[in-house]
Amino acid sequence: MDDKKKFWSGRIRDAAPYVPGEQPKDKKYVKLNTNENPYPPSPKVAEAVAAVARGDLRLYPDPECADLRRAIGEFYGLTPDHVFVGNGSDEVLAFSFLAFTDSETPAVFPDVTYSFYPVYGEFFAAPCRIVPVREDFTIPLEELQKDDGTVVLTNPNAPTGICLGLTDVRRILEANPHHVVILDEAYIDFGGESAMKLLPEYENLLVVQTFSKSRSLAGLRVGYALGSPGLIAALTAVKDSVNSYTLDRLALAAARASVEDRDYFYDTCAAIAKTREKTAEKLKSLGFTVLPSKANFVFAAHETAPGKVLFRALRDRGVLVRYFDKPRIDNFLRITIGTDGEMEILLKTLADILEDLK
Repeated sequence: MDDKKKFWSGRIRDAAPYVPGEQPKDKKYVKLNTNENPYPPSPKVAEAVAAVARGDLRLYPDPECADLRRAIGEFYGLTPDHVFVGNGSDEVLAFSFLAFTDSETPAVFPDVTYSFYPVYGEFFAAPCRIVPVREDFTIPLEELQKDDGTVVLTNPNAPTGICLGLTDVRRILEANPHHVVILDEAYIDFGGESAMKLLPEYENLLVVQTFSKSRSLAGLRVGYALGSPGLIAALTAVKDSVNSYTLDRLALAAARASVEDRDYFYDTCAAIAKTREKTAEKLKSLGFTVLPSKANFVFAAHETAPGKVLFRALRDRGVLVRYFDKPRIDNFLRITIGTDGEMEILLKTLADILEDLK
């Protein structure tokens, strides 16, 4: 045994933790590797944070996060008892695994998806039934309709960007009446249709979203879940068994201000979607296969140049994208959509690299 692990519990000693996208500090990069929003948060966010910072930070924040839950509920036409908030959607998803999976209730999810899911399953001792996606990276829905566990589905999927429509989501919900269906909608605001409108019909639906992507608040860590009061109560029970104060006063104020600035939210999401479509077409003209995306990223593979080679060459030239050295997807690059200017730098750099590789 590694000597530094001699006091570690068995749970963590053999764990294979999630590996986040790199955040290098050796030089300035065009950073397109962690799906961050290229635009700043709503101007109202800075005003709200400044006001709180001038206030009394010696006091604990509201453990019920009542004002933020009320604001989120009003945005979606829901009451606060349908809303749960946490320290980023990763925490909300972790709480969801604790609340809705166990040794007798496996988690069911695709093999090509957000790579935190198998980490949660192993860490929380929940068995996982992993469903292989098809060759075109679409998900065989029949494998998610067996009512044999908690379905966990990223929609649009990550890292592919492929999005299911509500008709397919409804089929999955109706086929799993005895289990929770968790829809991780981290990227839904960039072109997909949220399943939150199905909440009145399905008490087994939990929709998880984040302020990190479409609301430009990745640095403050705010996530939330929408669901029936029973599901929300389960998440609250988990939270209050771990840490009652998951969101600080600054994050609560910033998130609320962001929710209330609807026009800014809609405008920036539309701008990113427009840039995504232009970027996808230009990548295709360079010889890339680009999967259809409704997220703030594209998943692309070149017809001749290996993904790992392109990833390393881009990094050497100051452009960061995400590369997954895993079976089935090891020839693809996941490219975050930045500003129009950043995407032009990416495309010009790729063109130069491809020319050098000839």
